Amino acid sequence: MSQTGTKAAETVADWAEYAESRIRDAGLKRSVPRHRVIELLAGRDCAATALEIDAELEGVGRATVYRAIEQLEELGLAQKVDLGGSAHGYEKVDPSGHHHHHIVCDECGRVQPFEDQGLERAIHEVRQGGFTIETHEVTLRGHCADCT
Repeated sequence: MSQTGTKAAETVADWAEYAESRIRDAGLKRSVPRHRVIELLAGRDCAATALEIDAELEGVGRATVYRAIEQLEELGLAQKVDLGGSAHGYEKVDPSGHHHHHIVCDECGRVQPFEDQGLERAIHEVRQGGFTIETHEVTLRGHCADCT
């Protein structure tokens, strides 16, 4: 495995272990379906809708997927992401605070993550009406190269 592949595998395992630890600390029992949702989110680089998660997890009921996502969200382990349209996406929350934003094609629904340090600096420098920015989400919408 390449150095990059090794690092990615460690990151996946680290977040999954962190999530399981937070669940134990919250007094929730270990459940195989929730563990499978955690493993799926840990392995993804970007958001997935609840229906996409459900479709990828054979043998886990849809209600169980929604319940697991809700629990992960309540514990600050996953966050809801605006992907345009009617369905929201969900993605893991990195405990370090590292995150990305999204570009969404309004035509085909393609979602692409992006990072921009200049944008991050600008967001954290904004102080209006006594606000300190704690968290933010940026979703850009338009049309991908295939749909233009």
